Amino acid sequence: MIARVSAFVFACLFVSASASAQPRQFGPATGTVTINQLQVAFVGSGAIGGGTLRFKKHTYEITVGGLGIGGIGASRLTATGSVYRLTNVEDFTGAYVQVREGWALGDQGRGTLWLRNAKGVVMRLATKRRGLQLSLGADGVLIGFKQ
Repeated sequence: MIARVSAFVFACLFVSASASAQPRQFGPATGTVTINQLQVAFVGSGAIGGGTLRFKKHTYEITVGGLGIGGIGASRLTATGSVYRLTNVEDFTGAYVQVREGWALGDQGRGTLWLRNAKGVVMRLATKRRGLQLSLGADGVLIGFKQ
């Protein structure tokens, strides 16, 4: 329980710092990403999906999965945005801390995701949601390349 609370507090501090930071503080965008995901939450949350990474004129198919805390409901999420601090495509995969806020009611919904991994790669994604969900919390997200 203490570990979950600590992770949540860390994630909230990361969001506060990230939300106040302009993307230019991360330098120029080095890639773009699109993620399509199904999210389900009732205190705990889970998500599964995939998408694409566009980096140095190449497109890579990715898988996305995660578990976290915070929120209630279910929604389909489409997220698009910029990737920062990515210099080597192999640095993109791995575990990310994700901080999320957003909502969905029918086909109306939106939010923002900030993700960061241990290699310093940062993503800022605008989301569109469909379903019925209120989302505010933190997750661990695992991103890989589709085999």
